[in-house]
Amino acid sequence: MVAPRGGAAVKALVEVQDLGKVFDVSAPWLNRWLERQPRRWVHAVDGVSFSIPAGRTLALVGESGCGKSTVARLLVGLQSPTRGQVRFDGEATAAVWASRHARTLHRRMQMIFQDPYASLNPRWRVSDIVAEPLREHGLAQAPAEVKEQVEALLRAVGLSPADAGRFPHQFSGGQRQRISIARALATRPEFLVCDEPTSALDVSVQAQVLNLMKDLQRERGLTYLFISHNLAVVRHVSDDVGVMYLGRLVELAPKAVLFRSPRHPYTRMLLDAIPDLHMSGKARTPVQGEVPNPLNPPSGCAFHPRCPHANARCSQERPVWQSLGGVHIACHAVEEGRI
Repeated sequence: MVAPRGGAAVKALVEVQDLGKVFDVSAPWLNRWLERQPRRWVHAVDGVSFSIPAGRTLALVGESGCGKSTVARLLVGLQSPTRGQVRFDGEATAAVWASRHARTLHRRMQMIFQDPYASLNPRWRVSDIVAEPLREHGLAQAPAEVKEQVEALLRAVGLSPADAGRFPHQFSGGQRQRISIARALATRPEFLVCDEPTSALDVSVQAQVLNLMKDLQRERGLTYLFISHNLAVVRHVSDDVGVMYLGRLVELAPKAVLFRSPRHPYTRMLLDAIPDLHMSGKARTPVQGEVPNPLNPPSGCAFHPRCPHANARCSQERPVWQSLGGVHIACHAVEEGRI
């Protein structure tokens, strides 16, 4: 799904095929019986497919509620998919999560969460937070060995070994996220799922954390799935970008291609809303309309109520996910050459 570099085949470390997740959001059965209500379902992720070559970064972007974080949780095994398949290093993860080898897979992929204020145990010292994965996976047991590795991890993320004895509340937001990154790196993973890791931070601190993550990727050969709603952040960290809308991928392309010539109307809408920092005179167009209710999504293409290029086919027929001109896209207007 992701274009190789230099024309050579690049092995995919992560492959996602037709991934779907449906949540039952029905009222309790007694309420449904008394009020004659049917059961209700939300298709949080609906037929998502992509791959990530080793050492690369795929960013998923979209408005809140489009399913980005659910994809992240499905990949690391925090939730089970309703349909579809995730393959890691050529092996289906569903079977691994249910086997005795799940611990090995947990070691090879880790997750950095959005809120550094909630993802760290406030009662634990930093040394215990970072050391927990080392002990859990048997990577270090002797106290001196654990201490040495914790200090090395703290240095790797720009903190001091002296910080090991402090509690999370004694750090700023950016420093807490560095602690989260150190904890994620403790198992020496190959794949990191980053669920909006900078959205709770100030802009200046965001830049520091993003630069740290890029340095770590270069030094350790890490592969990232980067979840964000901030296109400026995505442009800085990604190699390839997938745009999600109401549970589906609508466009997937190399970063340079997507930012230079976006093809899907939703991608264009998101990019047109970015402030013009280069003062080129280009008008900024606010995002139009609202995301539909996921409990009652539109028929056909889910984006058609907000799309300036929609026609009768768009409101009746769901677009197929396909490759057009080197870009993966799901759009009738692009397929028909109307835009």
